[in-house]
Amino acid sequence: MTLRELTTLYFSPTGTSRRIAEAVADGIRHTNDIGYQCRDITFEAAPQREFPSDALLVAAVPVYGGHPAPLALERMKELRGHNTPAVIVVVYGNRAFDHAATELADLLARQGFRTVAAGAFVGEHSYSTPATPVAAGRPDDRDLAEARLFGENIGAKLAGKGPEPVNVARLRNPRTPLLPLLRFIVFALGYLSRQKRHPVVLLPRTDAARCIHCGRCATGCPTGAITAGREELTDAARCIRCCACVKSCPVGARSFETPFAAALARSFRKPKPNVTLL
Repeated sequence: MTLRELTTLYFSPTGTSRRIAEAVADGIRHTNDIGYQCRDITFEAAPQREFPSDALLVAAVPVYGGHPAPLALERMKELRGHNTPAVIVVVYGNRAFDHAATELADLLARQGFRTVAAGAFVGEHSYSTPATPVAAGRPDDRDLAEARLFGENIGAKLAGKGPEPVNVARLRNPRTPLLPLLRFIVFALGYLSRQKRHPVVLLPRTDAARCIHCGRCATGCPTGAITAGREELTDAARCIRCCACVKSCPVGARSFETPFAAALARSFRKPKPNVTLL
């Protein structure tokens, strides 16, 4: 099959999904002379678009709580394919991607796409800090090299036997040792029980004494939950706890304190591998 165009689409508040998506696209383009365009849906919805059957879509989104980021799915709803091949990529913070890959594939299938390859890659967790590191620094050079190789293999597949669909349910979560897994489950159940009795809304905070009002947290927020000049405030109704504001602050004035950070760092220390399906 001859593909005419490649479109990379990503939702990436902290940049991890973007880096993986671009590496996959680089690999595909290395093996195929193909028109290319990139669409960032971090800050706005993808425009209504019809994709022909000889196009290829690479869609990359982060995993939030075992599901594709809900805002990412919302911003993809105007895409329409015509039996168009798609590559789905989910990026998770070293715990598990659970059913995120199948949920993303199901959404695209309803919109006229067929998944011909899928991958789950590890990226630094949104809650990761120097004190509670969770997959800190990932994707690293090795991860990006694996993503590029994944893209090259996709290109070879499409140039050979063609874009045959894959069963995304076969993309398996890497195993977590039993003891850390049980420890995290016990913590999560206890936390949820306490939240039912005494709900607490956790939001990123700003240290007013350190804030230099550069506005980076406001411009980096995918939902407009922060206003430049009033960086000490966060709109609870808009905040999705992606921690883009925390990661982008040049002076460390923004922080997000959640007991999940320590629990994740304690239970999921062992680096997990990336997994792919062709």
